[in-house]
Amino acid sequence: MALRRSESTEDHLERIQELVEAKGYARVSDIAEALGLSRSTVSNMVRRLAKRGFVNYERYRGFTLTAEGQAVARHITRRHRTLSDLLGLLGVEPEAITDDVEDIEHHLRPQTLRVFESLVEYWRTHPAAHRQFLDFHGRRGE
Repeated sequence: MALRRSESTEDHLERIQELVEAKGYARVSDIAEALGLSRSTVSNMVRRLAKRGFVNYERYRGFTLTAEGQAVARHITRRHRTLSDLLGLLGVEPEAITDDVEDIEHHLRPQTLRVFESLVEYWRTHPAAHRQFLDFHGRRGE
């Protein structure tokens, strides 16, 4: 997981994981539709992911993630969830959260993500502190 991954690689792994969880496998056509890409672009990426050991790929069949691919996908999913939760707790409008998370998620350092995870956990276990922040933020926005 320490190797740098491109945004495209991460987006593909994230979609593959979502499809595998929903259907038990992923297909090139499903990923292409989900990401708004051509099937040939997705097929090329899936072959690269297979060479890097992230997916079990058989041409013309569905594919799944390897153990390493699953670990990377879990990390990506956790990061996505943490950012979505944090933005929601900060009071960002729901329709903006998806776009903001997509813009932010690929550019976070691991230590920054850990701080965000701690803040989300803190606010969830200390709702009075969360309300204080929201009250403070509301007063500043007036």
